[in-house]
Amino acid sequence: MTFHTLNELIADGVRGRYILVRSDLNVPLDGSEVTDDGRIKASLPVLTKLTDAGARVLVTAHLGRPKGAPEDKYSLKPAITRLAELAPFKATLADDTVGTSAKELAASLQDGQVLVLENVRFDARETSKDDAERGAFADELVALTGENGAYVDDAFGAVHRKHASVYDVATRLPSYQGDLVHTEVEVLRKLTADTQRPYVVVLGGSKVSDKLAVIDNLIGKADTILVGGGMLFTFLAAEGNKVAGSLLEEDQIPVVQDYLKRAADAGTEFVVPTDVVVAAKFAADADHETVSAEAIESSSFGAQGIGLDIGPDSAQAFAERIKGAKTVFWNGPMGVFEFEAFSAGTRAIAQALTETDAFTVVGGGDSAAAVRTLGFSDDQFGHISTGGGASLEYLEGKELPGLSVLDR
Repeated sequence: MTFHTLNELIADGVRGRYILVRSDLNVPLDGSEVTDDGRIKASLPVLTKLTDAGARVLVTAHLGRPKGAPEDKYSLKPAITRLAELAPFKATLADDTVGTSAKELAASLQDGQVLVLENVRFDARETSKDDAERGAFADELVALTGENGAYVDDAFGAVHRKHASVYDVATRLPSYQGDLVHTEVEVLRKLTADTQRPYVVVLGGSKVSDKLAVIDNLIGKADTILVGGGMLFTFLAAEGNKVAGSLLEEDQIPVVQDYLKRAADAGTEFVVPTDVVVAAKFAADADHETVSAEAIESSSFGAQGIGLDIGPDSAQAFAERIKGAKTVFWNGPMGVFEFEAFSAGTRAIAQALTETDAFTVVGGGDSAAAVRTLGFSDDQFGHISTGGGASLEYLEGKELPGLSVLDR
């Protein structure tokens, strides 16, 4: 693929022009407080480049999954409050997306200023499966840019969606790849072509079903796949172990058994934890103990025990694999890291990534939130992706609509 770059756009001249930028401001909130501003910080370089060059910047973004109508809890207000605190430019939030507020504020926008439109998913047409409906919404967004507008996609976390603000606007305006998207694609190419070996992939998170396609595509490409998180119990069950009350997708057991067989034939090694931290219940203060992965039901909590983290032996073994790698991709925490008692496995993975000489990629989403929650800084890792789902789909080998539409 070949893309027009942001630098090309700026070289062509943007002063006084309206530039529509799709940013990723989908940040986690605790009430009205942003708990992880990583995506906001990642959006700043492109917005700053454009405002420094005198552009009048219109930003589209989403937050959460509203059902096609305004909902206060999904307003971009907290994200824009934080953006305004961090930004060297003036940023304002419209009360709507393409309504009266957006039109009036866009018309009064000055060179070097930013107007963020309210959550694009407040309009049902944004995510519609109907091309005409999405197109009509895209036309209204494009109309805000006037006669000499352009579009910049800088929201890697949304490029796997065929949405109006990601895909359809790019068919209606001269379109450019933002620096953040460019960096993400270049990083992921290192995980799919000419990858330095040994190549170790660490997969966690709650469900195997969320990772099926990427696991399928990594067999034969990765040297080692380390399995943690809630998904590990389906792997244990596939190996014939009982997992008590732990999260289990029984319908995926045959799929995992097939993966284990295929991986052995293809030279990819699955490493499943040998010990697990089992708790009496799902709670931060739950009684817990570490047991062999083959004896979960033999814990003090019997058949009601719930596995909530990988054990210390497994964490050490995983860390050693990571430190011996040349390339590491990590997606998904090893346990319920939000609870201190069950955060050790995830912390061990993060720590190992900071101590290896390998090229390391943290695959966005919960993994990115985990490293920051646990006190690590972004610059301790080779790259922290802003797009968990998008990065997985890229590694699955899927075509990402938001990227393909930019191909010139």
